[in-house]
Amino acid sequence: MTVEPIQIPAPDGYMLHGFARTQPGSRTPERPVVIINNATAVKCQYYDRFADALFAQGSDVLTYDYRGIGISRYGSLRSLSAGWLHWGQCDFEAMLQYANRHFPGQPIHVVGHSVGGVLIGMAPSSPLIARIFTMGAQYAYWPDYAQASRMRMRLQWHWLMPTLARLMGYVPAKRLGWMEDTPKGVALDWSGMGPRIEQSIRQRGPGTHADPARLLAGFSVVRAPILAVSAEDDPFGTTAAIHRLLDYYTGCERQHLRLAPEQVDENGIGHFAFFHSRFKDSLWPIAFKWLLQPRVPIQAPGALSRFGDGQASGCKDANRPQHGAKTAAPTI
Repeated sequence: MTVEPIQIPAPDGYMLHGFARTQPGSRTPERPVVIINNATAVKCQYYDRFADALFAQGSDVLTYDYRGIGISRYGSLRSLSAGWLHWGQCDFEAMLQYANRHFPGQPIHVVGHSVGGVLIGMAPSSPLIARIFTMGAQYAYWPDYAQASRMRMRLQWHWLMPTLARLMGYVPAKRLGWMEDTPKGVALDWSGMGPRIEQSIRQRGPGTHADPARLLAGFSVVRAPILAVSAEDDPFGTTAAIHRLLDYYTGCERQHLRLAPEQVDENGIGHFAFFHSRFKDSLWPIAFKWLLQPRVPIQAPGALSRFGDGQASGCKDANRPQHGAKTAAPTI
């Protein structure tokens, strides 16, 4: 396997960096190219082992860092105008366009971890996507956090993080042992999320738009079927949080697979461990089957909930979604 460094210009001119794992030989319509969307302030190298295994299953794989993170960071973050809209409308958009140009005729599949599943609905070229797998994908509305850790997480992510961002011009997260240093706008987007994305997110610099109607329309035009996986011990990815995001993808088939650590003989999965290699035999095949062998039934641990047939499930009020998911047998 050759891992080739790539440079990808975003629509607003920002140069992104990433890596391409490309199969030898001619390209075929049966071979997908898979883009991995990272969690907030997580470097793309975190997903290397998962990307290598996905490549070994026969797909081409693209990994990259959002602007201001990892190899897509240039110097100080204090002067960088970057928010979640930049990451979705510019950076992920650039990756979709790159995949469409450089892998013509191949289906584009996406893996979205945490906010990586949110950014999918922000990219104008999202109708290009053929299939989506997400892990712990939600948008950090704090009342959805697990009750046992909710107050601590609110203090850390919704008070301390934005305070540091405003005081220092960015979040020095690495020295705090949290994650990668984070642009101010990203931190403010995360910490400022209310029950509705379109009512909460802000435009932070040129190159993006925050018009609520356009944001909603962006999610609704996604047609790729989604398998959303979450873990019962993930304090971010509770059922309420996962379904709150899935309710935006009104134009596609959506399924939610809820896992418990004991079902795979592990002490914990949490928000990040799914991509650790210890799960290569137990959990990774769920993603691989969904992405590479569409609609082939496999036995999987957990409880599977199926949403409506591409129709919005809707909410009776802004703070308490009433979801249209039905529990089905744990097969995919």
